[in-house]
Order: sequence, then structure tokens, then C-alpha cells
Amino acid sequence: MSENPEARGAAAVPRQAGAGATPAGREAAEPARAADPIRVLIVDDHALFRRGLEMVLQGEDDIEVIGEGGDGHEAVEMAGDLLPDVVLMDIRMPRRSGIEACTAIKEAAPSAKIVMLTISDEEEDLFEAIKAGASGYLLKEISIDEVPQAVRAVHGGQSLISPSMASKLITEFAALAKRSEERTQQVPAPRLTEREMEVLRLVARGLGNREIARELFISENTVKNHVRNILEKLQLHSRMEAVVYAVREKLLEIT
Repeated sequence: MSENPEARGAAAVPRQAGAGATPAGREAAEPARAADPIRVLIVDDHALFRRGLEMVLQGEDDIEVIGEGGDGHEAVEMAGDLLPDVVLMDIRMPRRSGIEACTAIKEAAPSAKIVMLTISDEEEDLFEAIKAGASGYLLKEISIDEVPQAVRAVHGGQSLISPSMASKLITEFAALAKRSEERTQQVPAPRLTEREMEVLRLVARGLGNREIARELFISENTVKNHVRNILEKLQLHSRMEAVVYAVREKLLEIT
């Protein structure tokens, strides 16, 4: 069996070299102790597929299958109880999808690394899985013998994505970057008046309309009008959004 996760069907992000270095001379004084096995939870609505994964993983000395689930609801409950190191999970499952379960598992067992092992090559599923906190996205077309290496790689801190899906991700990021650049070039930042900037700075300090009115010696209705104009110019919906936008665009600095 190959020991290189990058060479067989998954794009991997390499770990930092030397992470497990031992000070000189300690090897002779302290015998090496076997590391605890990687605890794996398998979640898939097909029992035969779960059984196949279990048989392959149980043949590895450094991996232990601690549980199996048939849907996303079971996945969340079992992850909270068993605290696995790695979760291998399908996306399309009854009661609760793998993506929904992924978000909940990251809350119940934050240290767990989640790998989506699925037949779905839909871009939307890939993007949603990554946003939900998945550390890997592998298609079931990979060889079953590659799964142990994927478990080790993800447990070690790497991110794994099937090559065909990785190319889609790169293409989408490139498109997003291009669209963002075009918007920046074509749409200049809205210009606020000096009075609107004064109001925005006071809003950023957490002042309400009445307090702003006292500070600027204007009426409360005038403050409301300024805030409304600010939101309209920035095409935003709340005072907080206006402050975040202003800081991001360097229209003001909050100290």
C-alpha cells in the first residue's frame, strides 16, 4: 500500500516538516510508544458501503472504527457521544443531509475532521461542504484502498479534494476574483457628505439617534434622515452594515 496520499486520487496540502522532532539523545532514554489509533466514525445510508469501509479500515493497525450511522441525524448524535477524530460521511442522506450534519458536528465535536465521501460532483455541494467545515471532499470513484491514506492525511492536518472537484473550486475562485475586480473598477465607492461622515463616525461609536443629535446640535429627525441617506448611498440595510462597509472601504477608522 502506498504511503503517499498525494499520489493516488486526492489533492493534498502538505504538512510542515519536522513537526514530530525529538531532542537528540531522548530516543535512547525513552522507548517509543505507539500512538493512539485514529478514531473514525462512518456515516452513509447504504449499509453495504459502510460495511466495506469498515472492513478496509479495521485492517489498519493505526485506525479504529468506533461507530456507524445511517443518516445525518445519527451522525450528529454519535459524534457528540463518541468524539471521533475523523468522520467519513455521505452528503445525500435521509432525515438530515451530510452538509447540515457537518455544521452541527463541528459544534458538537470541534476537533473532528470531516471528509465528505460521496457520488455528488455538483459544484454547489462542494462549496457548501467547505463552508460547513469539511476538511475533505472525495468522490466514491476513488479506490477503496485509498481511504485509509485519506483518513491519515486529514487527521494529520491536510485538506483533501478529488482532483476533478479541485479544478472546479479553482475555476470558481478565479471567477469570483475577476467579478470582484470588475466591480471595484466599474463602481466607485459612494461619496458621503462631511455631515454624513460625522454621523457615521458617531454611529460607529455606538451612539443612538438622540445622542448623535445632542453631539452635533441638530434635531433627531435630521439624524434619522442622514442615517437613511447613508444606507441608501451604500445600498445597505442596517446601521451595523454601514459601519462594517465603511471600515472595509477605509472610509473611516474605528479606534
